[in-house]
Amino acid sequence: MASMGDTGREEAASRRVPAPVVGEGRPCALTASVKRREAWAFLGHRGQPVDDRLAARLEGAAALCERELAPRGIFRVFPVRPGVGGVVVAGTSLVLPGESIARHLRGCEYAALMAVTLGPSSEMVLRREAAVSATGGMLADACASSLVEQAAGVLNEFVDEAAAQRGCAPTWRFSPGYGDLPLSVQGSFLEALDAGRTLGMTLTAANMLVPSKSITAIVGFRDPARRGE
Repeated sequence: MASMGDTGREEAASRRVPAPVVGEGRPCALTASVKRREAWAFLGHRGQPVDDRLAARLEGAAALCERELAPRGIFRVFPVRPGVGGVVVAGTSLVLPGESIARHLRGCEYAALMAVTLGPSSEMVLRREAAVSATGGMLADACASSLVEQAAGVLNEFVDEAAAQRGCAPTWRFSPGYGDLPLSVQGSFLEALDAGRTLGMTLTAANMLVPSKSITAIVGFRDPARRGE
């Protein structure tokens, strides 16, 4: 029978190691929908009048994306620290260079790496729609862009929950290509998440994500007591 001292140590250990939230360390389905206003923005719409037929076609494209595309995502939390060449993500080969990400993660002892994608089948769906109609292809592409953005927001909520479990305040998400954080980090980023195996994500020679409707991002976990740093 465990002593009271043993029980106390076990309870303390359980408090120190938070239970993983949805999407942490394993891929998960993400329930999201196309934000119509955002889809119009991807098409360059700035509030000008829209033909009823075009509006109906966008509604059809949004419904198609919501029906046929399946957003999925994953995130993992790592210790981070300043190092030679940039912010070092402990336990991985990833180093994040540049002043922008250094400022973003200042005061953070941990950060979440997250990845979201509409999956390899999304490439086939978008090619199919473009082959049928150039306009239909553009509408489907804009709706798919909104869908993956909304899915990233859903996964971001799970990341925020993981930060709260650790008593930390999350930063907003910061993606490779923002500021002076180069796209060249994408390979090590996907490797750290095993995103090739778990989500089917790869890169082009120019470090662009495949499937194209995919997002990677970093969220810092900051100690609220160090907010002013």
